[in-house]
Amino acid sequence: MSGPRGSDRSVNVTDGPLLKPLFVLSIPIVLANLLQVGYNLADTFWVGRLGSDAVSAISFSWAIVFLTITLAAGFTVAGTVLVAQNKGAGNLDRISEVAGGTITFVVGLSVIFSIFGYALAPWLLQLVGSTPGTEVFRLAVTYTRTMFLGIPFVFGFFIFQSLLQGWGDTRTPLYLMLLGVVLNVVIDPFLILGFQNNLVFEVAGQTALQSSLYATTGFSGFGVQGAAIATIASRGVGAAIAMGLLLSGRVGIQLDPTDFLPTRGILRKIFRIGAPASIEMSTQSLGVTIITALVAIAGAESVAAFGIGTRVTSLVVLPALGLARGTETAVGQNLGAKQPGRAKRAVLASAAVTAGVLAVVTVAVYVNAAAIIGFFITGEAAASVIATGADYLRIVGATYVFLGVFHIVQGAYRGSGSTRIAMIFGIVGLILLRVPPAYALVAWSDLGATGVWYGIAAANVLMVLLSGAYLLRGTWTEGIVDRERPGRGVPAADD
Repeated sequence: MSGPRGSDRSVNVTDGPLLKPLFVLSIPIVLANLLQVGYNLADTFWVGRLGSDAVSAISFSWAIVFLTITLAAGFTVAGTVLVAQNKGAGNLDRISEVAGGTITFVVGLSVIFSIFGYALAPWLLQLVGSTPGTEVFRLAVTYTRTMFLGIPFVFGFFIFQSLLQGWGDTRTPLYLMLLGVVLNVVIDPFLILGFQNNLVFEVAGQTALQSSLYATTGFSGFGVQGAAIATIASRGVGAAIAMGLLLSGRVGIQLDPTDFLPTRGILRKIFRIGAPASIEMSTQSLGVTIITALVAIAGAESVAAFGIGTRVTSLVVLPALGLARGTETAVGQNLGAKQPGRAKRAVLASAAVTAGVLAVVTVAVYVNAAAIIGFFITGEAAASVIATGADYLRIVGATYVFLGVFHIVQGAYRGSGSTRIAMIFGIVGLILLRVPPAYALVAWSDLGATGVWYGIAAANVLMVLLSGAYLLRGTWTEGIVDRERPGRGVPAADD
């Protein structure tokens, strides 16, 4: 059974003002995303102590691991949507079944990914350009296989995050994310470097202690594999705590052992909602990969400029992504409560706030474009990269408002359970509207990489106009659950 109890931190989005609960929901998500960035930076920093081969190895590996995570993460969206709409509908008993079924489905999927990912790691690494027989390839295989062994722990935390988001609690996942980041940062240097040549001891002036520990243990670290072990360990601790909270009921949702045996109807609905969301999320990484290949036509310096520009863009849109996830919850709960008008107001409020914030950011980025790119690069080719990257920020950055609002609209579709619509607009906006114009401008004109920037900018505007126009039709506001659902084993509309 699920219900308000213990340390339930859920936010009420079905009554009263809208903006405050949207911010309360969204800010922890933004902070959690920033912590994830810190998580990745810590790994890169300590692996960097091992040399360029080690950094290249995890770069190749993450191209595979990230795609795997996005494919499975799409199915956690089903948990968010079903929990949110059932809570809004007052079907509290139904929530535990949905949550348990989502956990079983996604963990089972992660085990399959884990087995195949481990077995196919060498082939997958060759697919993304790693050369067999090199030291980079050997390190990448070791790191990738270790990460795939721990994929179920990584997914376990993501499931918890999604279920709690649907319930209306984004603070508890943030606290667990913080715990995981701190744990990862603490154990990273020791698992990677051991007690020999460990920068932590040297910075702290404890070289004598370092020498003593190394002499006693002989532990020189696991190298690149240590970064993967640290990630798995920290995620595993978070997943274990998360499962304990769900079984205890202290976060509002309480699971019984029988809830982990999903009905055929629940599995069908998880797949129907989750599969399109999975495709939509993986489309984003696929789109960036294709655009990178197009930019490469203009030369390596343009690729460097694009890489920096996309990192800046990803940071700029973090608030929009957080507000989009908050919008998912607000839309889901209000459609479950049969309040489509309030769901629409939540979307419009989120879009207005996003547009206002990103309009200010756009001006700041435009004025300081060269300085922002210059912060990330030095060396002989810096001037060319800075000039090309500054063009990217001025051209693409001028459409940040449109890109942010597009994320909000996609969040509205996901929250309503209309993930197939979100998938279609994701493919159209991030692939079909971007790639052909970008290719035409870089290959058939003398604009070079600047042609790609114009292609991306035009797509950002067009995709929000198309998706926004469809949103205004209002056909997405029907919801996917009924109020006062019957208990387990009783036929219902979505079974």
